[in-house]
Amino acid sequence: MALGPRLDLRQTQSLVMTPQLQQAIKLLAASNLEIESFIAEALDANPLLDTATPAPDEPERGEVAVALPEDAPADQLIALGGGEGDAPLDLASVDRDWDTGDGAARGARDAEWGAAASAGGDFAELPDWEQLRAAEVTLTEHLDAQIGTMASDPRTGFIARRIIGLLDDAGYLGTPIDEVADDLGVDLVEAEAALALVQSLDPSGVGARNLAECIAIQAREADRYDPCMAALIANLELVARGEVERLKRLCRVDDEDFADMLRELRSYDPKPGLAFAPSATSTVVPDILISANAAGGWDIALNEETLPRLIVNRGYFVELSGNAGDKAAQGWLKEKLADAHWLIRALDQRQKTILKTAAEIVRQQDGFFRRGVAELRPLTLREVAEKIEMHESTVSRVTSNKYLACARGTFELKYFFTSGVGSADGEGASSAAIKARIKALIDAETVKKILSDQQLADMLKQEGFDLARRTVAKYREAIGLGSSAERRRAKKLAGLR
Repeated sequence: MALGPRLDLRQTQSLVMTPQLQQAIKLLAASNLEIESFIAEALDANPLLDTATPAPDEPERGEVAVALPEDAPADQLIALGGGEGDAPLDLASVDRDWDTGDGAARGARDAEWGAAASAGGDFAELPDWEQLRAAEVTLTEHLDAQIGTMASDPRTGFIARRIIGLLDDAGYLGTPIDEVADDLGVDLVEAEAALALVQSLDPSGVGARNLAECIAIQAREADRYDPCMAALIANLELVARGEVERLKRLCRVDDEDFADMLRELRSYDPKPGLAFAPSATSTVVPDILISANAAGGWDIALNEETLPRLIVNRGYFVELSGNAGDKAAQGWLKEKLADAHWLIRALDQRQKTILKTAAEIVRQQDGFFRRGVAELRPLTLREVAEKIEMHESTVSRVTSNKYLACARGTFELKYFFTSGVGSADGEGASSAAIKARIKALIDAETVKKILSDQQLADMLKQEGFDLARRTVAKYREAIGLGSSAERRRAKKLAGLR
């Protein structure tokens, strides 16, 4: 066969994603707050788009109250919502492999006493973080204001301000004091004097270089730093492990004195600087609202507070069309009109898809909404996708970055999709429900009857959950509960309060 250039005519099929289709995929995966920002940009870019407020007797768009009994199909929700036959948005036929990840927005507060907290220590006297983080001044500003009145020597005050600038959010000094002295070109004695000045400031405990020093500063401030308390503070790792008998020998005290020392220790703040730390939390705004109705079902609605209602300003379109003399202006107007219609239709389909998916989740997890996490059943994206006749990737997009608010709290939609373990009824049990049951059994323990992992597994098996001992241990560790030995020591400590 000779090699050479030639022309061939071939007919092929290919999948092409238009910009509008790509945008629709992003809209489906976006949360209500992201949609609100997108709509604001669209209103600025398209003069034919406008917002409107529904009449008092007109139901809110996308807010459909539905009595949803357990045996009601999910499509009933869409049928009651109207829509002139528009199908919910399913983009799987265009892009079956483009999936979104789990956008879990879960945060966890630091354990203020490290291992002590994980061992079950009772630190109920910790400060109210929500109130403290509302402080109007920073830690640096608060300490600087005190330096001006407490520093007798301007040179010491200057070094102290340098040390204050090196403190972390918790109020600890992570830089060795000799390095501070070298950086400033001062004697170590002067630097230590400035550090002592910082450690005398409010809140008590700032400027410490480790936890033991932080607690010791507060104990001295409370005039409680005697040799027995000093021995206790020097062995905080033993407190974390709950080695009561060894601590009593080291401190040379009896049960009553040790219990008093332990109460005093718990009253101190391990991170005094956090009283002035800026808040790093953000409020989660739910996308879907669930409430029980009188018919024994559920009312499911989108949160319209974050979804402006869009309309096409046809009067303005007619006015602009009358003044558009050339074809370019007319073409631009038609393009903007088509874009406005497409956006309104895409948002409407997005709402229908979210409502349809949420309705199926509520139907599948009806026990959770009625009786709590113990009734949470195993559920996969595929199961929901098959029920609502959509692709799994579409359900994944719908449930990403979306939150549902109900009487039990606010949950990410991904929360309702959990793995399962075998149970006596053959349907399986959610791993979240198993963890809740393990926690309940452990919370009911007494110091004289601590359950081993095998005993927990046997008790769960009697309740119909088929779990191995290793699985129980894995779930126990996942919810932050210590071993039986650690829990026994922690309960002994708690009994000394």
